[in-house]
Amino acid sequence: MSVGTDTALGLTESRTVVGIAVKVVIYAVVVALFAGPLIALLSGAFSEVSDPTDLSVIPNRPTLENFAIAFDFGVLGYLANSFFVVGFGLLLQVIVSVLAGYALARKKFRFSALVMVAILATMMLPEEILALPLSILLADLPVVHLNLMGTLAGMIVPLGAWAFSILVMTEFMKDVPLELEEAARIDGASELRVFAQIIVPLCKPALGVIGVFGFTMIWDQYLLPLLVSQSSATYTLPLALRTLRIEPEVTPGVVMAASLLALAPSVIVFLLFQRSFARGLTSGALKG
Repeated sequence: MSVGTDTALGLTESRTVVGIAVKVVIYAVVVALFAGPLIALLSGAFSEVSDPTDLSVIPNRPTLENFAIAFDFGVLGYLANSFFVVGFGLLLQVIVSVLAGYALARKKFRFSALVMVAILATMMLPEEILALPLSILLADLPVVHLNLMGTLAGMIVPLGAWAFSILVMTEFMKDVPLELEEAARIDGASELRVFAQIIVPLCKPALGVIGVFGFTMIWDQYLLPLLVSQSSATYTLPLALRTLRIEPEVTPGVVMAASLLALAPSVIVFLLFQRSFARGLTSGALKG
């Protein structure tokens, strides 16, 4: 007679030796598929790799030379550009998302549904379709008539509004009890005070979600820097990886060292804010 326990789906989980062995094999395959490339990247970054087919999960002749060569090719400068763009771009994006979410969730005005549909429609358009009109706008910014092409500001301004972040903030703010807002107004709180001291603090889980997703989205941008940059001085690290690969002196190990530097910030940000991220996702699931 087999020994087993019922799972959440009503299936029977085997506790026999064969069942445990099958689970171990499945887990090992999953780990190899998902973690294998990352482990190979980490190993290759610290190895003397001249042939991409020589990659392994164990470093071959460990060395830091790959990072030294990457630094000689200006990777630190490209990394600084990426941090500048993601820092100001994410700050602008969070401010716009919070203000837009507050207006759409707490205020009644004509065509609010149409505005939300227009915002959501931007999520359906591929970046390639927006490339041409975006380049025209950045070459002659409306009202102020500034040319942002070839500048880091040209990469930051288009990132200020992201439909996903606005949607998350709007839906989260809709679930903030109206009684709290009404009680604050009875006590004489102004519009700004209600927004800053009641609505925004209650939306911290949502801020964690849009912060992590926003950081990753901006950090991984490739088409926008490619469109705006006119010289290597404004390259971000993802864009610089393309030019680094075509250098004859650059070995696969150097490319992997630069790729590791490009990957590390996203992983660090997720680890630092994973509690707020998970809380925000859980809150959204419970309210939905």
